[in-house]
Amino acid sequence: MFNASQELLNTAATAPAGQTGAQILEEMDLHYNDAMGRDMADLYERVKSVIPPVEWPFFAPYIKAINQLKREKNAVILAHNYQTPEIFHGIADVAGDSLQLAIEATKAEGDIIVQCGVHFMAETSKLLNPEKTVLIPDMGAGCSLAESITGADVRALREAYPNVPIVTYVNTSADVKAESDVCCTSSNAVKIVEGMGTDRVLCIPDEFLAQNIARETDVEVIAWKGRCEVHELFTPEELQQYRNDDPGLKIIAHPECKPSVLEEADFSGSTSAMIKWVTDNQPDRVLMVTECSMSDNVAVENPNVNFVRPCNLCPHMKQITLPKVLETLVYERQAVEVDASVAVKARQAVERMIALSA
Repeated sequence: MFNASQELLNTAATAPAGQTGAQILEEMDLHYNDAMGRDMADLYERVKSVIPPVEWPFFAPYIKAINQLKREKNAVILAHNYQTPEIFHGIADVAGDSLQLAIEATKAEGDIIVQCGVHFMAETSKLLNPEKTVLIPDMGAGCSLAESITGADVRALREAYPNVPIVTYVNTSADVKAESDVCCTSSNAVKIVEGMGTDRVLCIPDEFLAQNIARETDVEVIAWKGRCEVHELFTPEELQQYRNDDPGLKIIAHPECKPSVLEEADFSGSTSAMIKWVTDNQPDRVLMVTECSMSDNVAVENPNVNFVRPCNLCPHMKQITLPKVLETLVYERQAVEVDASVAVKARQAVERMIALSA
């Protein structure tokens, strides 16, 4: 059996910084064969409905190497629900939505955190674990929402709306979080907004999330013009067509979609709430109006549910791949840092969110 302990660590010490995941596996002489197939048969049995057999021989050596290496390096892998199945089911120690990952980041016992998600998620993990090494497999894994607003924008909003609390979606940079009163996620946004104890609240930067929150509370919610490039693609007409074609279909939607889309849905909620709804209700057929990979991940745990997939992919989430995770672990590169002057205030906003969500 392959032993990651010395071989991978030797590779990290001697290989050039530009070596790819494939070159690392080649140097270790780690290839898919009958013995590896037997050793990893139980895992593939779980995911065979969402990972074709032709792809498994490529994924398996990476999964094996990463899982052994993370034990050697005392690393923990956090993966968002939008990661692909080979990451979500193959290497993640913790998987969940933004709130779940933020909470689990505070409990992480490893020396290294590898964030399989987008950059703001890695920043959040670093805010909550300033003494740990936080790695992201691709620094370019961004977010349209995070890029829609800056710290300077938040300061301008505070001047324009004095004494109005600023609730900032966790899908933002640390700089934006630092200028905010508290963070929120799609799973706790209404609770956080009402927890401010005021008649008016700024809820930024997701315009549609703010509009959907406003429908569930008496608090006046002031929005920003940010949007998720995946969720804004969905239209009510599209969902109506799905219903016309399949009257028994259940539709569940993420609150980053426009309100008119949510009006066509049977249920709306965060990714964790959507997963719970499917698990609890076990519909015959369901359409999850969110990033496409989540349907694959949920399907593994719900084999009796048929998933209709309107496949809108997040290009940023898909920048995280098994080869990049291996490279990141071997070289311990792509470390995420947050300026100390920003980190203190940003951490307070995240910690206040976690406290209010308890």
